[in-house]
Amino acid sequence: MLIREAAENDLPGILYIHNEAIRTTTAIWDEEEVGLEERHAWWLERGRIGCPILVCEIDGVVAGYASYGPYRPKSGYRFTVENSVYVRADHHGRGVAKALMPVLISRAREAGLHRILAGIESGNQVSKALHARWGFRSVAEMPEVGTKFGRWLDLTYMQLDL
Repeated sequence: MLIREAAENDLPGILYIHNEAIRTTTAIWDEEEVGLEERHAWWLERGRIGCPILVCEIDGVVAGYASYGPYRPKSGYRFTVENSVYVRADHHGRGVAKALMPVLISRAREAGLHRILAGIESGNQVSKALHARWGFRSVAEMPEVGTKFGRWLDLTYMQLDL
């Protein structure tokens, strides 16, 4: 298992994970898959603004990725970011997210950030437990603020104080 910065040639693997989550989970609330051009633009933008994209590589496969980005566009939020951690379905339970999280948190601390937020679909107990393991605490429950797969979704915000 190797945790490293994402390179351009990792984008197909990242895209696979991203679209898999769109198709099969409520972890991403988009309903339409995206193309490589969108992931490439996202990768370039994260690099431009100094936000890391980390990948976990296992046997040459991008098994998962993690990143953080701006929470909101107003300058007053500049020390708060929102994180994302996604793992290929065929790599669940192998410690991929557990390996990515401390590196992502360390990068946020090194960048002088103040808070990391995680917006998690309230029924996603695995993600909530992962974040709690690294010190995130629940700070808000927002009922029925999203929809996917024909049902309303609740949102839990968890926060890590850096």
